[in-house]
Amino acid sequence: MTGLAPIDGLVVLAILAKAIGYGAALLAMGGVLFSAVFSQRAEASVLRLARQLAVGAALVGLAVLAVRFGIRAARISGMGFEGAADPMMLGFVWDSPLGTAAIWRGIGELAIVAILVPRIGQWIALAGSLAVAISFAQVGHALGEPRVALTVLLVLHLLAAAFWVGALIPLRQAALAPAGADLLHYFGNLAAGGVAALILAGTSLAWLLSGSTTALFGTAYGLALLAKVAIVAVLLGFAAWNKVRLVPALRAEKPGATHALRRCISMEMLAVVMILLATATLTSVTTPPVNL
Repeated sequence: MTGLAPIDGLVVLAILAKAIGYGAALLAMGGVLFSAVFSQRAEASVLRLARQLAVGAALVGLAVLAVRFGIRAARISGMGFEGAADPMMLGFVWDSPLGTAAIWRGIGELAIVAILVPRIGQWIALAGSLAVAISFAQVGHALGEPRVALTVLLVLHLLAAAFWVGALIPLRQAALAPAGADLLHYFGNLAAGGVAALILAGTSLAWLLSGSTTALFGTAYGLALLAKVAIVAVLLGFAAWNKVRLVPALRAEKPGATHALRRCISMEMLAVVMILLATATLTSVTTPPVNL
């Protein structure tokens, strides 16, 4: 298929590492954003969970960075797993765009850990979240042209996605709290704007990278992107069901509403995992049509 790279064991590992790294980054950024936006509305236990989630995800993200370096070195060395520890190969990776991205992401994820520090820590973590988002524009398909537009759109897309993804676990916990329904309702109102930004930025990115609607159906990149969009549509469906039916039912204290809402949020989490895998595959083994 046009634009599809060969897939072997190392590529599969690279995809899995990328997916975990993407997830860690979104959870880290999202935990910080959730904590900042809902600092006056969420219960202390929910905010504590969001901060712990951000710190844990940031630490996982740092570990994944090291793993990705080894996998990349192994892939370019031609020596298989032996190349993962080869100093020369690791040096090549460090001098590549992945090295630049690692610096941005490493600094950002370390800054996110500062969210545990009272007062000033929140601002340091917010700056770290922006650095993590910017790191994704230093590597991969975002290096194409127009570079500035791709960077701005990608950062906006990632921050909107992080706000949503990072809120899922805290909101699932909040559903058990007495004031959780009000928090979920408020989140639903804010998320509407976030979803609009997510869709706008994502659509613009897809257009810039594909070049035409026809290319979406004739290349590996286009088909993988369409699969990702289909999963996102399912995720949006779950979110809409939450807002229109389940959150109002929770506010009305209807029997079974809490269980139904928590189950639906769990389904959203599963959809996010599938989106992360699709995105990792998209950026690992396909080439945007504009670059073919």
